[in-house]
Amino acid sequence: MSGAVLVAVAAAIGNLLQGWDNATIAGAVLYIKREFKLESEPTIEGLIVAMSLIGATCITTCSGGISDWLGRRPMLIISSVLYFFSGLVMIWSPNVYILLLARLLDGFGVGLAVTLVPVYISETAPPEIRGLLNTLPQFTGSIGMFLSYCMVFGMSLMPLPNWRLMLGVLSIPSLIYFALTVFFLPESPRWLVSKGRMSEAKKVLQRLRGREDVAGEMALLVEGLGVGVETSIEEYIIGPANEDVEDPDISADKDQIKLYGPEEGLSWVARPVTGQSTLGLVSRHGSTANQSVIGLVDPLVTLFGSVHEKLPETGSMRSMLFPHFGSMFSVGGNQARNEEWDEESVHREGEDYQSDAAAGDSDDNLQSPLISRQTTSVEKDMVPPAHGSLTSIRHGSLMQTNAGEPVGSMGIGGGWQLAWKWSEKEGQDGKKEGGFKRIYLHQEGVPGSRRGSLVSLPGADAPADSEYVQAAALVSQPALYSKELMKQHPVGPAMVHPAETAKVPSWNDLFEPGVKHALMVGVGIQILQQFSGINGVLYYTPQILEQAGVGVLLSNMGISSSSASLLISGITTLLMLPSIAVAMRLMDIAGRRSLLLTTIPVLIISLLVLVVGSVVKMGNVVHAAISTVSVVLYFCFFVMGFGPIPNILCAEIFPTRVRGICIAICALTFWICDIIVTYSLPVLLKSVGLAGVFGMYAIVCVISWVFVFLKVPETKGMPLEVITEFFSVGAKQAAAAKNN
Repeated sequence: MSGAVLVAVAAAIGNLLQGWDNATIAGAVLYIKREFKLESEPTIEGLIVAMSLIGATCITTCSGGISDWLGRRPMLIISSVLYFFSGLVMIWSPNVYILLLARLLDGFGVGLAVTLVPVYISETAPPEIRGLLNTLPQFTGSIGMFLSYCMVFGMSLMPLPNWRLMLGVLSIPSLIYFALTVFFLPESPRWLVSKGRMSEAKKVLQRLRGREDVAGEMALLVEGLGVGVETSIEEYIIGPANEDVEDPDISADKDQIKLYGPEEGLSWVARPVTGQSTLGLVSRHGSTANQSVIGLVDPLVTLFGSVHEKLPETGSMRSMLFPHFGSMFSVGGNQARNEEWDEESVHREGEDYQSDAAAGDSDDNLQSPLISRQTTSVEKDMVPPAHGSLTSIRHGSLMQTNAGEPVGSMGIGGGWQLAWKWSEKEGQDGKKEGGFKRIYLHQEGVPGSRRGSLVSLPGADAPADSEYVQAAALVSQPALYSKELMKQHPVGPAMVHPAETAKVPSWNDLFEPGVKHALMVGVGIQILQQFSGINGVLYYTPQILEQAGVGVLLSNMGISSSSASLLISGITTLLMLPSIAVAMRLMDIAGRRSLLLTTIPVLIISLLVLVVGSVVKMGNVVHAAISTVSVVLYFCFFVMGFGPIPNILCAEIFPTRVRGICIAICALTFWICDIIVTYSLPVLLKSVGLAGVFGMYAIVCVISWVFVFLKVPETKGMPLEVITEFFSVGAKQAAAAKNN
């Protein structure tokens, strides 16, 4: 776990450089226009500042596809190199045109960092603290701005401030970032799996998680390669295999899933609950009423909400359904199957899969298919099950064959577990066709021994420690399932190597219902964030603080107006840091959606107070006090919610195979809207005035709150692959609701 934290901190330095650059150019431009005599050429002055935005926008258009091809880490290395060289060119800059070129290179570095750092952190962080770690870029960016303002303020007090030195200092921290990206940061394990480089991915995961057993997460990353697979929602009652369940809703044993614990002879069974899944509808605690009152709420939001409302009272962040058992999911088929391997199967089991890794690299965990037949000591000592074989995930030696030793965990984070089951259906020719189904399981209810359980336990003779658990299940076709191999009637499951399924991202993938739905959420929240007023409030802050008397106080201390504006901006940035720290703490507790719904109303109130203060005449002292409080509240609550969360959500909701392309689309939207808002602000101030501008921002914030309430789901604590699976299910539910 500490490995993932250190990696996230190192990656977030890219955003520190971005914040550093933004603050530095804001101070340096005051001296640049004096040297190049740009007072009469506001277009060139604006272009010097905007060239970084233009560069970021241009590089974003291709960054997603290139990162899917080259990897996340090489792009971060390129970003650090661009930062370094842009700093060197800015130190040199003999004329304004060279300076514009340097700012363009700097924009390329900024664009890569802002786009890919959240993706990299999301793909390396464990689900339980992913929100916290993905708030780090916002925190480090603000630290970079504060440090830069302090540096520029100090230089501004010199007799002859050197703007080249101000801008060129960027090269020093960029060298540190370069060293970290080259020598410390690993490649994203999800990207490695998508390229079939399983051995490397396993080593990276072991380093990030600080443990040897990463079998469950490795299997999860493999399953995340699919896009647009058919997914259904089911529910299971899970309990001891040797006890009878007296619930009429539990179907026959033919579809049971067996879970084996570390103790010899101990097994658990998951039995499907027949009928419609409550997860597919709503939670037991009031979501039905909400749906009947507000029919506009996206089914996807209700679907995600039902999972979080159904979390058990304790252990919701554990990686296991059963904290008392180090259980490994095993799969029971629905027909008697041969318990022995034939020669052909053994031969196929021993074949070496070729990895994309360098020649000679030992790929030990690919000496056999990812899913293979296993007979454990537990199985041998029990009565042979009537429903066939057991399957297990193998990455190296996961299943322990000595009696009583723990078996590998299939926990995948956030209380979810991964399993497979064998299922059959009749084909068009009337013959039965078999295949494996992948299942994501999540504990929903409290143990059956507690009051209110859906399961009625046996009579008084039941063991005191007996428990039944209700689990939600997302069931779909495995990513590595091959119909061609199934036609060969193998004894074990028919699976193929990830490299064979790692298709090149296609634009057609973007039109899959789940991906399209996620893009609508990601693009929508990026647009609303940019038009929510942050640029306008930043623009107005120096004026407000000047009215509050800060400028007079500083001038009495002998500080010039230029230095005073830099100091004021530094103080404003410093105020953001405690709020971002609070957001980091709450991101995985309250959740992304809850933080947005809580903080956006404060933004609305702050903007409305600024509107009233601009329209209603009041004393200078009262006006300055009210305006200052409103601005501070706006900043603090913006960086708690609308600041970091759009990037966090966009890094979470897209499938691995198209994540780079989709993130690029969202980032491109961000930069285009940033340019529009920045350059429309002076025009709007002239046409509708300050009150009109803040009034428009307040309306956008109201629209943002409605959009979040209706369309943005809660993703805290969920593995990325489970999130994308839910988007696929939710999109189809939404389409079905429209058709009805």
